[in-house]
Amino acid sequence: MEEYKTIKLAHQPCELCKILKLHDLVQSGGHAKLEISQGHVKVNNQIETRKAKKIVTGDIIEFENKKFKVII
Repeated sequence: MEEYKTIKLAHQPCELCKILKLHDLVQSGGHAKLEISQGHVKVNNQIETRKAKKIVTGDIIEFENKKFKVII
């Protein structure tokens, strides 16, 4: 069974770039957008290049060899 860290959302859906920034996975919103546009982030095991991709409970985000499960 895979191990996930959790990301708790105050509301959903939430944009992917905001999640990366608000949970301190990147230094800034601009850095989040750059990482996403360069294909360094996966959502539900698929490379995601849409910065405003709507993330909801149950989604799995992969970034820098770490997996995060989204909860509410």
